Amino acid sequence: MKFTDLHVAIAGGGSTYTPGIVQAMLHNSDRFPVSKITLYDIDEKRNEDMKLIVKYMLENDGYDNVELNATLDPEEAFTGCDFVFSQIRVGGMEMREKDEKIPLSHGLVGQETCGVGGFSYGLRSIKGLLGVVGYVQEYSPDAWILNYTNPETLIAEAIRRQFPNAHMLNACDMTISIEETMARNFGYDRKNWIAQYYGLNHFGWYTSIYDKSLQRDVMPELIEKLRKAPMKIASFNKGDHSWQDAWNKLSKILDYFPDYLPNNYLEYYFFPDIVVEETDSNHTRANMVMDGRLKNTKEMATKIRNKAEGEVLDFDFGEHGQYIVDMATSILNDSHERFMLIQPNMGAIPNLRQDAVVEIPTYVGRLGAEPISMRHPINDFHKGLMEAQNAAEKLLVDGYFEGSYQKVLEAFTLNQTVPSADKAKEVLDDLIIANKGYWPELH
Repeated sequence: MKFTDLHVAIAGGGSTYTPGIVQAMLHNSDRFPVSKITLYDIDEKRNEDMKLIVKYMLENDGYDNVELNATLDPEEAFTGCDFVFSQIRVGGMEMREKDEKIPLSHGLVGQETCGVGGFSYGLRSIKGLLGVVGYVQEYSPDAWILNYTNPETLIAEAIRRQFPNAHMLNACDMTISIEETMARNFGYDRKNWIAQYYGLNHFGWYTSIYDKSLQRDVMPELIEKLRKAPMKIASFNKGDHSWQDAWNKLSKILDYFPDYLPNNYLEYYFFPDIVVEETDSNHTRANMVMDGRLKNTKEMATKIRNKAEGEVLDFDFGEHGQYIVDMATSILNDSHERFMLIQPNMGAIPNLRQDAVVEIPTYVGRLGAEPISMRHPINDFHKGLMEAQNAAEKLLVDGYFEGSYQKVLEAFTLNQTVPSADKAKEVLDDLIIANKGYWPELH
């Protein structure tokens, strides 16, 4: 790996999150000296729009020396790269909308990473990301792949099976988004926090949040604040009003289970009936994103094309971009910074199966991830929830590689948002039709 003149390829370059990642790279050029950025996507129009936006950023911030490319050719994208930041969305927002609305038509949770909608997205994402990792192994096998592509646990399980030697870290920004939102709401500085957390992706709990400046665990006071009043939406989620409902549900979970601070996505498993009842099946979060971030990105590109004056760029993604750049920097400089990563358990949670893919604190250096062991068993309530979810996820990945309808049906039935095998089969059969060409053939 080079220490200067880094080449970074962004897989899913047309994503609305790309400007935040580029901004983080530029603002950390002293620690992460990038000289070439390649945007790789299969959607030419979105990739070209993003190239226009990123070019504008480079010119306005005085980074004319950074080479910028946009391509649909994987060989061009990944040859000679040092890092690959992956944020692909197989099927785009159109398929996300189906992931959300088809389950809702059966009275089930419709969500992009949780429930059967998440499983639908997972079967598409596995195929897409295996392709990206395969290209990187062919064209730049020493490159580090830092993955944001969802659903993370399913992705990590599949990549581990097919490419066990790939240099890859799987990370989710949800924990830092929760932390950043709490910090902004209640007057803390998240940079002072050392969080202890365990679970599966979008399925976990904080056990403590130590504040270095205050020299104490602030989690008990955070729980008390959240039980008194839900958080308000932070600026990086502005325009997506569904987040307020998520923060309301987080406080509701704490009313029932106040000992640990949960990931807000657990609402889909604890209150699936309430979520379905309160969801507008005609206008889901996919529609909100299309009306929000996607529309906003198109408008920015149009303004740049038309040489509009005044403020053109409008984005705040919180810590999303900074988090992935910090991981890359920690690898590059062997600085062993601490991150929440998704990886095989291997004893980190002592009373959970060894091959479970878990989300836990991890130090990151030149050799990759070094998990932090919890040392103590987790309680039976959390363990039971995690074991059922983990088994469902492993069955789904089995179903992908084996082309097994039976395994996928078992995964759908075991998913804790599904009340019966009848419902599981009905929604699975509809999703097979909707995902024709995206999923493997199931027999």
